[in-house]
Amino acid sequence: MSVYEDDLSRIVHELNHTAPSQQAARQNSLDPLLQSAVKQSASDVLLVAGSPVTLRVNGTLLAVASPPLTAQELRHLLLPLLTTEQTAELERSRALDLCFVRGTLGRFRANLHYQRGTLAASIRVLPAQIPTIESLHLPPALAALTDRRQGLILLTGPTGSGKTSTLAALIDRINANRRDHILTIEDPIEYQHANRKSIVEQIEVGRDTPSFAQAVRAVLRQNPDVILVGEMRDSETIAAALTAAETGHLVLSSLHTNDAAQTVSRILDSFPTSNQPQIRQQLSLALVAVVAQQLVPSTGNAAQPGLYPAVEIMMATLAIRNLIRTGQDHQIRSHISTGRREGMFTMDQSLSELVRAGRITRETALAHCYHSDELISNLNIS
Repeated sequence: MSVYEDDLSRIVHELNHTAPSQQAARQNSLDPLLQSAVKQSASDVLLVAGSPVTLRVNGTLLAVASPPLTAQELRHLLLPLLTTEQTAELERSRALDLCFVRGTLGRFRANLHYQRGTLAASIRVLPAQIPTIESLHLPPALAALTDRRQGLILLTGPTGSGKTSTLAALIDRINANRRDHILTIEDPIEYQHANRKSIVEQIEVGRDTPSFAQAVRAVLRQNPDVILVGEMRDSETIAAALTAAETGHLVLSSLHTNDAAQTVSRILDSFPTSNQPQIRQQLSLALVAVVAQQLVPSTGNAAQPGLYPAVEIMMATLAIRNLIRTGQDHQIRSHISTGRREGMFTMDQSLSELVRAGRITRETALAHCYHSDELISNLNIS
């Protein structure tokens, strides 16, 4: 057990042995847990009744050697984070997303929810500084996307794949280099952008606007140059984002899909069949790029141990636009794999490069690849 795990175990032990009458008054009892998580470079803290405090460090779950948390202890830890309105929303919806600040510890994003009838939480530790494309080890090709003045740039990947951090890095690069009016629509706001060369307004769903779709329609009347839509959750939001991208704005957003071809299908499937030809036409005209990413654990010998992004990039070339417009989605991946000169590469090609650079192992690449035959061919292994 590390010294930090030992500290965390002691903290939980103290919590377990605090009288119930005293626990309710300890509104900052969560802080020592968060402090230990920050010291241990954890990305997440999981709090579930019947389980010990669990940290995610470099993508791996580490349970603290301490007694399991009780349902009552979790309520004492978590409910002080909430306003009266948030408490009511949690009880009504049985789930709640929020961000909060804890002094010098920084900002955190939390999802509170119920499981087996008891309160639980997943807390994400947010970096103190807005990351850069370089600090995230992302391909330099992403920097060129921030030079675009209009169109739609999509970040895709599963939950926890770093989409929000990548979007924040792209917005920060625009903020640092262009005199633009940037509007972000998020749920919740994770990274707070100070004005640099640009003016940045950040709109939070639930507090500043009732929905993503309504916010996108409203911001078109607010003279924006760049619009960040945190997530395209429904057809109404997708349609509004496509319209914004078509009418002279640069729109950045995210979807929960694994690769570029799936992204096109996911967008189309959000609409009735009768509307899909129109959406194909809009998407083929508005799309700039799709960037799919996942985080994979590095080798123990990597210069910076932790997680590295494996990234697939699809640029909306004339050929790709034609495939989208004519419904030949099954050919998209082939064009990506042969489009290196246009800045494109597949997820499996990205994993291969990470292996050759010594950043991840072959076993890790095989565990995270989508087409093992292509990966094996790229690595020339059997």
